[in-house]
Amino acid sequence: MPKKVLVVDDEKLIVKGIRFSLEQEGFEVTCAYDGEEALEYAKETEYDMILLDLMLPKLSGLEVCQQIRGFSNVPIIMLTAKGEDMDKILGLEYGADDYITKPFNILEVKARIKAILRRTARPENEKEIPRQIESGGLRMDCEARRVYVNGREINLTAKEFDVLELLVFNPNKVYSRENLLNIVWGYEYPGDVRTVDVHIRRLREKIEANPSEPRYVHTKWGVGYYFQAV
Repeated sequence: MPKKVLVVDDEKLIVKGIRFSLEQEGFEVTCAYDGEEALEYAKETEYDMILLDLMLPKLSGLEVCQQIRGFSNVPIIMLTAKGEDMDKILGLEYGADDYITKPFNILEVKARIKAILRRTARPENEKEIPRQIESGGLRMDCEARRVYVNGREINLTAKEFDVLELLVFNPNKVYSRENLLNIVWGYEYPGDVRTVDVHIRRLREKIEANPSEPRYVHTKWGVGYYFQAV
């Protein structure tokens, strides 16, 4: 089955170029040109990836991203014409998995999409053996990529899940921010370690009863982050 990608941008020439390039790679591409249209498509169809422009008519990309996170953990890559760090951090704060700054090379876009899809997919031979782990009320189902805390399902983004999975399966091992960035995002990722901090903060807000006094994901000051088995 071809992977489904939703491309959202009000610049039709950009959308046309991305669509043509992705279709050449075998993706099934749907296009939207404003925030409201994008949100409707996201509610109606289960996509494998969403490319979402920051500046959109009707609803901004940040608003669309935030609302999508209310019902889906589909990987989202934000497209932004602005180069300021704050716009990139805001995109991650609202639940985006990655960002690309315009003007971009379409080869970079395709590489980012493929990298995220590889990390969220599981090899066929792993599907026969569901990987689950439980610790102090936290349960991860790595086959279905679902997380539960005290029986309640927690909606994580693709990158939040990847970070938590790495930490949970390596309890008490401290990972530096640089290591987490390289392992989860890849060595080719152009972002900096603040990306990791944003995702750890969002992860704690979702899985911890009191994020300021975490039970699961801890900070080793001056070193990095680790998961403490409960």
